[in-house]
Amino acid sequence: MGAIATKKSSPVKGQSTHVYDGIRKAIIGGQLAPLQKLKIQELATQYGVSPGAVREALSRLTSQQFVVAESNKGFVVSPVSLDDLQDLTELRCVIEELAIRKSLQNGTREWEASVLAAAHILDSTPALAEDGENVLQEWIDAHAHFHFALVSACNSPRLLALHSQLYEQSERYRLHTAPTSRQRDIKNEHKQIAELAIQRQEDKLVEKLTQHIERTTALIISMQKKG
Repeated sequence: MGAIATKKSSPVKGQSTHVYDGIRKAIIGGQLAPLQKLKIQELATQYGVSPGAVREALSRLTSQQFVVAESNKGFVVSPVSLDDLQDLTELRCVIEELAIRKSLQNGTREWEASVLAAAHILDSTPALAEDGENVLQEWIDAHAHFHFALVSACNSPRLLALHSQLYEQSERYRLHTAPTSRQRDIKNEHKQIAELAIQRQEDKLVEKLTQHIERTTALIISMQKKG
């Protein structure tokens, strides 16, 4: 069998990645609202790229369910709903369990060190801005890094990609619950998760992670019913 040829990345590909990252972060962070129309020419001007790069970025985001392509209407930000959140939560818990069990089975001392380092950075990073309402980007990044570190030794690129996609979809909902985070000791939750991972207490860790994820969903649902 001959060697698989690899293509050099084109300027459009690089532009597309830039736009993809920007729009994805804006959707997750709530700067782009659910069902907001995404106009290709406006985005091309905003990011200083070609319309083709924007189309490619929006196609990638559509495949990851951040964006919806409407027939004869173009692209809009994907809607959110409590039914979707519950479905997302159930699937995320299943994938989280599979990834964390494989990670614990394969994890080395270097993996343990990466989990401890990620836990320390998260613990020492302030979560809320001075207004007490908005979550700081530094904490968002540290939180994502911690959850990735836990499953990083699962040795399955496809599983990691799915885990990352579901995590980011969940962030769309979670980032709007900052005020309610005072109802839980989130620092202690993360500390317990890290300790169970290092101790290789597989079943207890799966249980704790599932509770951690489901508690966030329950808070969001509670907020929506009160609102």
